[in-house]
Amino acid sequence: MTSRAFDALLCDIDGVIRFFDHRELNRLELEAGLQPGTTLRVAFGPERQLPLLLGRLTRDQWAASIARALAADVAESRAGQLAEAFTRAPARADEAVLAMIRQVRGTLPVVLVTNATLWLDDDLALLGLDDLADHVVNSARVGVAKPDPAIYAIAAERAGVPAGRCLFVDDSAANAEAARTAGMSAVHFREASDLRTALAPLLPPARPAPTA
Repeated sequence: MTSRAFDALLCDIDGVIRFFDHRELNRLELEAGLQPGTTLRVAFGPERQLPLLLGRLTRDQWAASIARALAADVAESRAGQLAEAFTRAPARADEAVLAMIRQVRGTLPVVLVTNATLWLDDDLALLGLDDLADHVVNSARVGVAKPDPAIYAIAAERAGVPAGRCLFVDDSAANAEAARTAGMSAVHFREASDLRTALAPLLPPARPAPTA
C-alpha cells in the first residue's frame, strides 16, 4: 500500500519545464522605443490568445497578427522584426525539474498538460523532450484550454488514473486551483523546490551540502 497521495503526475510545460529567452527581443523593443514586454502583451492579447491556444493559428499567422498590431506604434519593418523575435525566441529546459520528472516516470505515469501551440511537438523535439512524458495534452490539439475543467478530465483519462489520484503542477495559481476543483491534488509552482517537496515520497533524499 502506498503512502503517497497520488498515482500520476500531470505537469505544465511553460514556466515549469520550459523557459523562453527574450533578451534579444527586449533589446529590440528598447531600440524601437517600446517597453520590454510590449510584444508579449500584444502576442497574448484577447484577439490572439484563445485562437492560438485552441489551434486556430499557425506560427506564421500568429506572427503576422502581432506585427499588424505593433505597426500602430512602430515602423512596419520593425514590427515584423519584433514579431519574429518573439515567436521564434530560443528556449531552455530546467534541468533540475527534468531530473525529478525522469526519476518518477518509471514509478507512475507522467502527462504534460499545457496551453500551447500547433508546433509544440517540434519545439519539444528541439529541446530533446519528446520522450519526457507518457502523454502530452496540448490545448491546441484537444481543442480546450486550462482552466476549462474538460482539459483536466482529458489529462486524467490519458494518465489512466482517477482525478482524485492525480498530482497537478502549474505555474499559474488559477490553473492549479481549477485542478483542485476537479478533485486533484495541486501545486502552484514557483521554483523547483516546490516540485521536489511534492514528489519527495518518490525521490531519493537530497545530498547534504559539502562541509568545508
